[in-house]
Amino acid sequence: MDFSHITVLLKETVDGVFTDPRGIYADLTTGGGGHSLELAKRLDGGSLVCFDQDPDAIEAAGERLNGFPVTFVRRNFSELREVLEELGIKALDGIMADLGVSSHQLDTAERGFSYHNDAPLDMRMSGEGLSARDVVNEYGFEELRKILYEFGEEKFAPKIAQGIVNARTVKPIETTGELAEIIKSSVPAAYRREKNPCRKSFQAIRIEVNGELDALESMLDSGFDSLKKGGRMAVITFHSLEDRIVKNRFRDFCMGCICPPEFPICVCGRKPRGRLITKKPLTAGGEELSENSRSRSAKLRVIEKTE
Repeated sequence: MDFSHITVLLKETVDGVFTDPRGIYADLTTGGGGHSLELAKRLDGGSLVCFDQDPDAIEAAGERLNGFPVTFVRRNFSELREVLEELGIKALDGIMADLGVSSHQLDTAERGFSYHNDAPLDMRMSGEGLSARDVVNEYGFEELRKILYEFGEEKFAPKIAQGIVNARTVKPIETTGELAEIIKSSVPAAYRREKNPCRKSFQAIRIEVNGELDALESMLDSGFDSLKKGGRMAVITFHSLEDRIVKNRFRDFCMGCICPPEFPICVCGRKPRGRLITKKPLTAGGEELSENSRSRSAKLRVIEKTE
């Protein structure tokens, strides 16, 4: 199966997470299998568990990684703890997660992720459950406004939410093209000329459809708990909401005493559980940027478990 996707920060990610050729690793967002293939090539007695909730990704990665010691799991990465228990894996040497939407999903019009094509409103990574059509046609004004503002950081969220509510009183909103036109007509002309006004709203609706931020927080906690001492977690984010969550959670894992400064001695007993491998996020270099414009917003953070 052709699953087009250019892997972002490939060497930096695998170098950051790989510590032992005999280790057990997990790629929580397998996609086209780029990171997984690079890591699998380095294994010598080790193994890899590949997660993805997209059946197309699992099929494509299965073909690409045929012959390597890989177990494929079609589950959301928020279920990491349960899957490891089912597989009898007690601890991992490393975890990778690339939180970007794959090129295949964006470029396959019928998946309904892109505002550049007119296709049925969908945006479901798993192909199951709540869809973008459900959100756009069934959520109330305040729910829509909140999603657009919080998940898309869209300053014109009230106007866009009202535009959606007004439009659907005439007829249901069925396609990405219809939604894009509603968004464009709901914002000032100057904003439309400055940038494509659909990007933030489409991002917000996609995050809501797939429960991305809740799943991310669950994955970070269960993933870090699942690492053995010296194990590492590498996470690539593509927008500020994700990066803020990863940055703050990693910082929390590395934090020691939280007693008030006026206490003469520590009474909380809290010890750091990890150390940052990347003090600042790694980003794509000039060569990668020239080959893949979608890498420009990618940020990689890596942490090591020390407890």
